[in-house]
Amino acid sequence: MLAPMSGCDHAAMTVPTPGVPNWVDLATSDLGGAIRFYTELFGWTAEVSGDDFGGYTTFLLNGLPVAGAGPLYGEGQPTTWSTYIATDDADLIAARVAATGGKVLVAPFDVMDQGRMAAFLDPSGAPFSVWEGGMMRGAEVFDVPGALTWNELNTRDVDGALNFYGAVFGWTFRETAVGGLPYLLCDNLYQPVAGVQPMIGAGWTDDVSPYWLVYFAVGDCDVAADHTFALGGRILSPPTTIAIGRYAVLADPQGAIFAVLAGRR
Repeated sequence: MLAPMSGCDHAAMTVPTPGVPNWVDLATSDLGGAIRFYTELFGWTAEVSGDDFGGYTTFLLNGLPVAGAGPLYGEGQPTTWSTYIATDDADLIAARVAATGGKVLVAPFDVMDQGRMAAFLDPSGAPFSVWEGGMMRGAEVFDVPGALTWNELNTRDVDGALNFYGAVFGWTFRETAVGGLPYLLCDNLYQPVAGVQPMIGAGWTDDVSPYWLVYFAVGDCDVAADHTFALGGRILSPPTTIAIGRYAVLADPQGAIFAVLAGRR
């Protein structure tokens, strides 16, 4: 429920750039279990907020915020990781979402003095959020082991996604390939900030809804996958080598999907 990733060099940052994914957080059915899992997997420490924030937990890497976690807030809400995109005007983004075929799930609201957030569905149904930073600007470290390194939209409607996110955030797009499959890079101010993975081929079943996948950097992808399994998680897509490094898609013990990447972003 909080929010930063800015520019191309994310090793340490202070001011998030609008249009750049700058925070991720986990909504989970077992907050205590999630804290145990992720602190062990990534070496995070957990800072639990007071009652004013409903026990929202900020994960720290070497004392710097990298991600958050909180309990499920509504019946039927899935255990999942959420991507937040930085903005300097959450209300303007909400208006653009509504005007471009998306859905405003949670209208912009203030999170005390921490910032302002809103939650949406894109036209294909993929959920995402925005964060307008206040006292809390978002993550303060990226692209090092244990920190956020990439955000990727998995969608069956690529053309619709390009039209939507281009209109909402001003992104432009470049075609490329990953592992021999089509892939698109989302550019913000001429820098790649996210990716779009077409949900094509036998690996995508009809029951998988479009979603944003979060990637955390690791020093060794195979070790991270094995560690995930040993901690009670699952390996959904085993370690695979691509041009930029080696990645795997995993799930925590409560079922939240995430990916790890060892290599250059």
